[in-house]
Amino acid sequence: MGRKIGFSLLYRDMWQSAGKFVPRRDQLERVASAIIEMGCFDRVETNGGGFEQINLLFGENPNKAVRAWTQPFNEAGIQTHMLERALNGIRMSPVPADVRKLMFKVKKKQGTDIARSFDGLNDPRNIIDSIKYAKEGGMIAQAAMSLTYSEIHTVEYYVDLAEQLIKAGADEICLKDMAGIARPAWLGKIVKGIRENHQDIPLQYHGHSGPGFSVATLLEAARAGVDYVDVAMEPLSWGTGHADLLTIHAMLKDDGFNVPDINMKAYMKVRKLTQEFIDDFLGHYINPKNRQMNSLLIGPGLPGGMMGSLMADLDANLTSLNKWKVKRDEPELSQDELLIKLFEEVEYIWPKLGYPPLVTPFSQYVKNLALMNILQMEKGRERWSMIADNIWDMILGKSGQVPGKLAPEIIELAEKEGKEFFTGHPQEPYPDALDSFRKEMDENGWDYGEDDEELMELAMHPEQYRNYKSGKAKAAFEADLQEKRNAQKSLDAAGIEDETSDNCGCASSKMNINVNGEDFEVTVFCDGEEDGTRFSETNSSNSESPNGNGLNGKGEPVVSPLEGKFYFTKEAGEKPIKEGDRIKEGDIVGYIEAMKTYNAVRFDKEGVVKKILKENGSDVEEDDELVVVL
Repeated sequence: MGRKIGFSLLYRDMWQSAGKFVPRRDQLERVASAIIEMGCFDRVETNGGGFEQINLLFGENPNKAVRAWTQPFNEAGIQTHMLERALNGIRMSPVPADVRKLMFKVKKKQGTDIARSFDGLNDPRNIIDSIKYAKEGGMIAQAAMSLTYSEIHTVEYYVDLAEQLIKAGADEICLKDMAGIARPAWLGKIVKGIRENHQDIPLQYHGHSGPGFSVATLLEAARAGVDYVDVAMEPLSWGTGHADLLTIHAMLKDDGFNVPDINMKAYMKVRKLTQEFIDDFLGHYINPKNRQMNSLLIGPGLPGGMMGSLMADLDANLTSLNKWKVKRDEPELSQDELLIKLFEEVEYIWPKLGYPPLVTPFSQYVKNLALMNILQMEKGRERWSMIADNIWDMILGKSGQVPGKLAPEIIELAEKEGKEFFTGHPQEPYPDALDSFRKEMDENGWDYGEDDEELMELAMHPEQYRNYKSGKAKAAFEADLQEKRNAQKSLDAAGIEDETSDNCGCASSKMNINVNGEDFEVTVFCDGEEDGTRFSETNSSNSESPNGNGLNGKGEPVVSPLEGKFYFTKEAGEKPIKEGDRIKEGDIVGYIEAMKTYNAVRFDKEGVVKKILKENGSDVEEDDELVVVL
């Protein structure tokens, strides 16, 4: 009998690589026993990534879901693992160190055994902190290397990175092929290089199937020495997700590896339940295009897990761009034309940005900047004319060190903008914050929860948690789901098969929802990102004109440079503008949040803020007036 290979089922990731949401707690509890009965899994991915935010957006408690979901696997002796983003924890932005430490302690108490920690830039400083915090919390520290393919991401680069992480105390190494672009021979050499130095450390391979390499790559990784392989299963394998269990099992068995038998009766039960969850409501959030493999992804190297958000962003921005073109009698673009332009722009700008690994959140940043460049250039403006603050943070080193060299034009642009490069430890700008969240919980009379899990949830996801506690999140989700169901009923009644819709519901709509006796009027729309559905409470006070200024032309308006959501501030310490303020040229009006990045809008002249036309959190379109200056 050959060497044993263990299987890990990605029941969390296979949902989020296909769409937006994951099953509810009651659904997860139903499927857990059938997964165990399959008898072939050493490990199951139960949470992490977007799991927490998803439950909050349902209006459900994610901590109760994690405990109920992990318990049957714990009792069956199947290890559970989660995905976390080092400096960013289990969200998209940096997390204070005390919140990160609490997260690991909570997750261990909730029943999660293994913390798979990756850093979007492969900065070892961020991963090493997670290794330390995970072990302090009693978890197995699995350090993940984000695989990407470029002239600087060599075999030697990854073997050296693994060596640093193992010396820092990593219990295991994960080779995280988030875009599925690892070439088989190349990855085999990396695994062999690690194995030559470390015979006993467990190695796990995680690969997406999108571009088509994954089956060959997985076989090469197994032959080179990995111990565990991540798989998905029907009806959510392949596409932008992961290789299917049955295919990989048959391939490895034929190659002489010792693999466990699969209880096919239980397999069919899991398959049936998964399809039932899709049919119930989750299918409304799955883009059909994400069920397809696409070799065009080889060039830009974009990861499978973000393709749902990419297609949603394309649709939303294509609509906005074509509105602009129609007004100027210019020919409109098709989605395919915009997609190809996007892929080409990603390939162009990626080296100039220092080859950040294309994994969350930096894959989104590179994609967003590429898309913004295209939109600006289509309108006759310059490339790089709009760079969001989050993207600047990446460029300047505030999230960690990019692995390559920045292009001279990027450095010159930073200097022109008065930006300063940061060379300290990435955690330094984010001081401990738990005390402030304890104060908020005390003031609201909120319970800290078992093992301080509710405190951790508020500190990790402040806005989502507040919306969950108020009932607004549940109202927004139920409104969004009802809108999708109504749209599907209309298609069914008309006998139309919806083959082209992305099911993302990107058009906004208003609905009245009652939650626990309280009425909410909400605007719901899908922004295509895992932080999910957002809402805004309706306010019609600025309805005197199409842009709401009601000033009869007095003063000069500051307009939104793009479509998105308008906020006065993005940091707790910032002071929002108010009417009557005297402002200088270059002062910040506010921020347009689009595609999970914040774009600063600045005054282009000195004056006085005469009228504020948009409320905090308002949805705005390009050229909407935000404020009026005299």
